[in-house]
Amino acid sequence: MNPTRIVLADDHELVRDGIKSLLENETDFKVIAEASDGKEALKVIAQEKPDLLIVDIRMPQMNGLEVVKHLTKDFSDIKKLVLSMHDSEEYVVESIVAGADGYLLKGSSKAEFLKALHAIAAGGKYFSGDISQIIIDNFVKGKSKPSPKPLAESEEISQLTNREKQILELILDGKGNNDVAESLKISRRTAEVHRFNLMKKLNVKNLIELTQKSKELNLI
Repeated sequence: MNPTRIVLADDHELVRDGIKSLLENETDFKVIAEASDGKEALKVIAQEKPDLLIVDIRMPQMNGLEVVKHLTKDFSDIKKLVLSMHDSEEYVVESIVAGADGYLLKGSSKAEFLKALHAIAAGGKYFSGDISQIIIDNFVKGKSKPSPKPLAESEEISQLTNREKQILELILDGKGNNDVAESLKISRRTAEVHRFNLMKKLNVKNLIELTQKSKELNLI
């Protein structure tokens, strides 16, 4: 039986080397190509036509969720495993909506990593224990969280995660990092990271530019 042909997409070479090292003695899997950003990943996938993509969420040029969306649309037969350090609810849910076949945290054991690969290669789905609870809450129980006033739709806004949109609303209401963290029941550090990410996506460097951008997008 031929091994499952894998493309690795992660902007950290050490991570890619670690995965290759982990799989080098596994006859069921073979890493055939790598990519260090989202656009490169799509180019490599189009050339190599792998069986499975292992992709990180946060990458330059195009993030992992966008790559998964493109594959779901254009290469639906290619399996997709999101391997991330983020266990936040919005990333998990958006990965599933994008078409991911699995979501695994980078801190998972080798045994669980291989278990996920085997499950996905066989046509199944795999989500680690903590992730599975998020899926149950959102897709089985129909859980929904209240959110601030809806944002106007635009291409730039649509690229933000649900959490980033919530944080943007709070920032526009004059909330600082401590207030944002308290409102969303997250740590100050997590609030800072989300704030940094949304400002990067909106291509602004400070609150003044963010306010101006929000006016341009008719958010205020």
